[in-house]
Amino acid sequence: MTIYNKLVRDRVPEIIKSNGKHPSIRILEDVEYIRELKNKCYEELEEYMKADNVEDQIEELSDLLEVIYALAQWNGSSVEMVEEIRRRKKEERGGFKEKFYLIEVDD
Repeated sequence: MTIYNKLVRDRVPEIIKSNGKHPSIRILEDVEYIRELKNKCYEELEEYMKADNVEDQIEELSDLLEVIYALAQWNGSSVEMVEEIRRRKKEERGGFKEKFYLIEVDD
């Protein structure tokens, strides 16, 4: 028996069952759910940081986006609203394309 104690995607229990195994699951309370989504965000970011090729990095980024979408929905927002805010901030402050690394600001 392997113990996971973590939030998983909606179809994971079904996939486990289709492989002839028996998952033990429970539905999280709201406070637990948001905490576990935040934990999942760290988990997916860590997996991205450890990925050593572009294909794996892109896969981990897609997992991270899925968690971000769930967090947005939980907060009463939408993917579209998050994207609109992202676009607006990029317009106002720029993105990260120029690779600027701020060392200090002399007052």
